[in-house]
Amino acid sequence: MKNAKTAPQVSRGSGNVFADLGLPNAAAHLAKAELVSEIKLVIESKGWSQATAARIMGMAQPDVSRLLRGQFANYSLDRLLRFLHAAGCDVNITVRRPGKRTVDTIPVFGALEAA
Repeated sequence: MKNAKTAPQVSRGSGNVFADLGLPNAAAHLAKAELVSEIKLVIESKGWSQATAARIMGMAQPDVSRLLRGQFANYSLDRLLRFLHAAGCDVNITVRRPGKRTVDTIPVFGALEAA
């Protein structure tokens, strides 16, 4: 008698694939991935080549290629935020205190410089 194939075990993810994989610093990895995704969207929306994006963001074209292929572990959150700012984005940090519905938004790049 043949062994019946059983369906693989499936479980709902947490929303952070890095945490689901048990990686250390999962929240930072997710934040970096989301920033890189935004960088990619900016590059695409402006129709930039990787060479153009590299020149504007102050990096080499092969580094842009690696970044867009998900190799961002060696980049700090600060550096990724600076890339977004160089690409023309305003960058803010939102702070929500425990038990509060309101948030404080702190301009990091862009809005402060215009003032």
